[in-house]
Amino acid sequence: MTNLKSVFGAAVAAAIVSLAIPTAVLADDDSDRKFGYSVTLTGVSDYLFRGISLTDHTPAFQPFVEFTYGIAYLDFWGSNVKNGVGDPWELDIYAGLRPVTGPISWDIGVLYYQNPDAHFASDLDYVEFKLGASVTPVTNLTLSLTGYTTPDVGAASPWTQTIEGSAAYTLPKLAMFTPTLSGVIGYTNADSRPGWFLGHDDYTYWNAGVKLTVDKFFMDLRYYGTNIDKDPINNPRDLARDEFLFSAGVNLP
Repeated sequence: MTNLKSVFGAAVAAAIVSLAIPTAVLADDDSDRKFGYSVTLTGVSDYLFRGISLTDHTPAFQPFVEFTYGIAYLDFWGSNVKNGVGDPWELDIYAGLRPVTGPISWDIGVLYYQNPDAHFASDLDYVEFKLGASVTPVTNLTLSLTGYTTPDVGAASPWTQTIEGSAAYTLPKLAMFTPTLSGVIGYTNADSRPGWFLGHDDYTYWNAGVKLTVDKFFMDLRYYGTNIDKDPINNPRDLARDEFLFSAGVNLP
């Protein structure tokens, strides 16, 4: 597994470097580049991060703001949390590029996760690197594959790798609704820190559901699951149980 992790991390780093250089050139030649922004306000029945509840199965409010300039983006995302260290909220910052090469749309980014009011805030903040690619092989169908890697940052996170695949298909409009069926399956591992994920070195997670959009408003109902079992020591509250999750929100402006 150590060799696999080394190859995975090297592949993500090499891909980011190799794509970022021609992307920078592309950005300089893009006559259509301009500033943009968007705001999304979402309420969810549970805050699930890769299938694990970070609010102990209670609702969360999650605002999101994105600023763009051409293919570059800067995002801010927040949520209330219950993480056991006295921090009531999480604030994440994402930055990256979304170039397009032929039929492939790329997402090359850096993610910074932080818990500003935690008792040990400096120990909980960590950085993750992201490389994603998506294609639309037929009309209304989008297939995506994304890899994440996190360096070992002590108490906040061991060296972890995550690979995630997704598919989304937009159906014909139904009355006032535009429905989209989608699903995700992912795998993450951190075998350098045994038992990191609720007593597991690695695990698989998934979800499937439908999103209904009406103008700027949306609702989403999906089923989440993992292969992590409840146990009285590492997972007494069953934070990775299978469950339905409902979310609703609005996109602005």
